[in-house]
This record gives sequence, structure tokens and C-alpha cells, in this order.
Amino acid sequence: MTAAPLGFVGLGAIGAPLARALLESGHRLVVHDVEASRAESLGSGAQVAPSPRDVADRAEVVFVSLPTPAVVREVADTLAGGRALKVYVDLSTTGVAVAREVAEAFAAAGVAVVDAPVSGGVAGANARTLAVMAAGDEEALARVEPLLRTFGENVFHVGREPGQGQLAKVLNNLLSATAMAITSEALVLGSAAGLEPQTLLDVFNAGSGRNTATSTKFPTHVLPETFASGFRLELMAKDVELCLAEARAVGVPMRVGELVGELWTLAASESAPDADHTEFARIVEEWGGHRIAGRERSAT
Repeated sequence: MTAAPLGFVGLGAIGAPLARALLESGHRLVVHDVEASRAESLGSGAQVAPSPRDVADRAEVVFVSLPTPAVVREVADTLAGGRALKVYVDLSTTGVAVAREVAEAFAAAGVAVVDAPVSGGVAGANARTLAVMAAGDEEALARVEPLLRTFGENVFHVGREPGQGQLAKVLNNLLSATAMAITSEALVLGSAAGLEPQTLLDVFNAGSGRNTATSTKFPTHVLPETFASGFRLELMAKDVELCLAEARAVGVPMRVGELVGELWTLAASESAPDADHTEFARIVEEWGGHRIAGRERSAT
């Protein structure tokens, strides 16, 4: 247990259950979100702060879980001058460049940085089974690892430099995006040729084609048409581009990755801003001119 409160900024679909895990582990929190109702919904164990700066004035360890690199940069700038802040822990997917930029600013202010993006989605956040890809100096990692384990079933030390956690995360998301894209194409082709989609998934999952889309996303969100994984399509497109940007910066060609990135960028341009990333399958149906058989589209 920690006597001092922990800080938490960003209480969206991922951040809220992570903050709740810390609360239920016996920690007091000082929290902030642009939507005050999210902070208030955590209950009496969480003190609601009027701004990120107020969080950093009251908590030595501050977690952030934010949607885009621009928002991360903005919040980090506000936190950096906090009177109490000693360790900044970024659970967001910001990309390598922004993680390094933010870390340099915090270093100038004497604040340690742990770059710790998470993977596992909303379901993993609620179940507290996330994978955490943590990078930072040994002392800071040692201080926050017990906290990360309140919601992370697996906490990986991927490096000592901020940005290394981000690279591991965006590489992971590129693999996930690729699986979603090729599985969508396979199901559209298979159903167009008369194969039954659920049987195809069963075949894939019993064979070498198994992946997270065939095992979870299609059975849970695409075939029953729930499209409610909790992760937006535009954010997946953003994460893929962050990965490709780092590949370009390092000078490593990713020919398959670039093609996948083009597909997700195009899908995002053809989707509503709040579209779930599993709705990528709908876009592929439109491109292929064929609806996955055995699933009737809900009336809109």
C-alpha cells in the first residue's frame, strides 16, 4: 500500500477500469478527466481534481491513459510543473517520437518517466489481465511495477529508454491490425464462394491461420454484429501509422505494414469517427461487394 495518493489522468474505456483496479487494491487516487462524470463515478476513494496540474501537485506517481499523441503532449506539459510529481507513467499509445519528447521535458524537471503502454483491450482492462510493455530506469520501474501488476497479468521490461515500450506496443498493434484485415478478406471471399463463416472460423482456429481476429474478434463482434470491442477504428489506424513512422525513421522497410497502413487509413476515412475497429470487416464487405453470409445487417 502507498500512504500518498496516486494520480490518474484519463478515465476512458481503458483508464477507468485501471483506476478502479488501483482503488480496489487499497490505493487512494487523485483523478482528472475532461468529462467530470467519469471521475465522479469512481466513488469516494478517488478525489476529483479540477485539472491535470492539480493532480501533479498532490500525487508523486501519476498515471495517464489518453487517446492521442497530441493529448498526451498537452497533458504532459501541464503535469511537468507539478509540485509533488516524481514519477510519470504513460499507459497510452503515443508513439516513439512523442514518448521521447515528453521524457526529455520531464527529465529537465527532475521527473522519472515509465513508458508503459498496455495491450488487451477493454475486456483485458476489466479482467485485469493486460499485457504491459514497460520501459524506464530501474529505480522508477521498481517503484511502479507493483502498481502495474494490479491490472497487468504480464508486465514486460522491454527496455530502459522511454519510447521502447511504445515501439513494442505499436508493433503489437500492427500485427493485430494485419490479422483483422486479412481475416476480413478471407471471410468475405469464403462466404462469396459459398463457405459458411462460422465453419471457416472453426477451421482457422484449429489450424495454422488462428489469430486474435479469428479466435475473438469475429466470433464476438463481427458475426453477431455487436461491433463493441471498445477500441475505435481511427485509433487503430493511428497506431499503425505510428509504427510505420518509426520504421521510416529507423530506415527499416515494412512493405506488408505499409499496405496494411493504407487499408486502415482508407477504412478510417470511410467510417464514422466513433466506429469500432472491428467494423473494418464492414468496409471490406463494401470493397468486395459481398456481405459475409449468415449475418443479417441490422436495420439503420
